[in-house]
Order: sequence, then C-alpha cells, then structure tokens
Amino acid sequence: MKTLIFILAVAFTLQLSAQDPIMQKDSESLETIATTITKEYDDQLGLDGKQFTLFQKKVEEFLIREEKLHQSYVGKEKLDMIYKLRKAETMEMRNILTQPQFDLYRRIKSQIQPIAITDVDVDEDNDDDNK
Repeated sequence: MKTLIFILAVAFTLQLSAQDPIMQKDSESLETIATTITKEYDDQLGLDGKQFTLFQKKVEEFLIREEKLHQSYVGKEKLDMIYKLRKAETMEMRNILTQPQFDLYRRIKSQIQPIAITDVDVDEDNDDDNK
C-alpha cells in the first residue's frame, strides 16, 4: 500500500512539473547558461545539492522570461522591465537560500548578473550650440 501511494505521489509530481508553461519553452543553451551562472554563485554561496538544483531551475526560468523581454521591448522600457524581473528573481531566491546566503547573494548578484545598458545617442548639435 505504501509503495502504491509513493508511486502515485511521484507520478503526480512529475505530471505537475511537465505542465509548467515557462519550462516548456526550455532551451538547451539557456539551461547551460543557467548552470554556469549557478556554479558561479555556488563558488561563493556554498549551495547544497537540493539548493543547487532549485537555484539552477529558478535562474533558467528567469532567463527564459528575460529572453522574451529582449524580444518584446527596446531601450529604457526594456531596462525597466528587466530591472523588475531581476527584482522578482531576487525575492524568489529568498525561498531557496538561507538568510546568510541570501544576504551574500544580494551583494554579489550585480557582479554575476549585471543588467545591460543601452546605447545613448549623443546629439552633436548641442556641442555646436555651446561654442
């Protein structure tokens, strides 16, 4: 009886993860990037096995979301959306990390996962007006 309940629980859990719409658009290159990023964090945070897997999946999920933003937005609007997304990612990492790990994560995140900056067009006419 215990075996039957265990098998049903495992099957139900696998079915739920298979229905995750974010992960259905999984890209092998994003998975590789997420693993690389997680290893960089692991070097400083000392993640245990379960944390590593959860952290890597969360990074991958947010990379997929960020890729959609890069395709949909440009300029300052894109940066604002990425900033909000990164903030949400940070808050979700709170559920995976211990408090000391989370504090360190917040300090090192901008070094490991910097937000890109956009090119700014310089108006050359302004230079002529100042002469």
